Amino acid sequence: MILINLLPHREEKRQLRKQAFFVGVGVSVLAGGLIVAMWYAVQLRMMATQQTRNEILNSAIHKLDDEIKDVSALKAEIDSLKARQRAVEDLQTDRNMPVYLLNELVSQTPEGLYLTAIHQNGQTVTVSGFAQTNERVSEFLRNTNNKSTWLEHPELIEIKAATNNSKDARDNKRLFDFAMRVSLKRPGEVSSAASAASAPGAAASGVKPPQSAASAPVKSGA
Repeated sequence: MILINLLPHREEKRQLRKQAFFVGVGVSVLAGGLIVAMWYAVQLRMMATQQTRNEILNSAIHKLDDEIKDVSALKAEIDSLKARQRAVEDLQTDRNMPVYLLNELVSQTPEGLYLTAIHQNGQTVTVSGFAQTNERVSEFLRNTNNKSTWLEHPELIEIKAATNNSKDARDNKRLFDFAMRVSLKRPGEVSSAASAASAPGAAASGVKPPQSAASAPVKSGA
């Protein structure tokens, strides 16, 4: 006996496939939504972590700014103290400069020349006096330029003939009235020059260190 199915089985299969498709679409949409939600939550978590790091960094930056301000203030205070120290050292040094100046002038003044006036203005010293000959003045200039420890850069301002007005005509000798300008070194410059002169290179080249003011021979003026 032959059985014939007259029901619309094709329609039923089509409906089943359609239902399966919609179920698959729904599952895919749900899975996609879950994935997006999880990714969004991860992003929020990462943003919160980065925000926390930024706050920590900003706090550290503000702390470093305060420390930099403190360091700048400390440097300014140190510079001020150094300036005061230099001022005190300069005052102590300048207090001894007249002694060095007089000692050096006595050491470098040749015979036949005597000084009548000494004027100091800072590091510049103006000296005036009388000499028996022009050669005495030239020797004085050479001594202050080449042999002096504390004096440098001598410059002749003027020289002119003068007469010793004495009651005895035999004592009326012709003299030369002169004035010169010379620079006075500071102790730091003298120490640097002495160190350079006493270096091994200077000793090998035959350069003698400058003679100190204390050990320089004293010459008496005529």
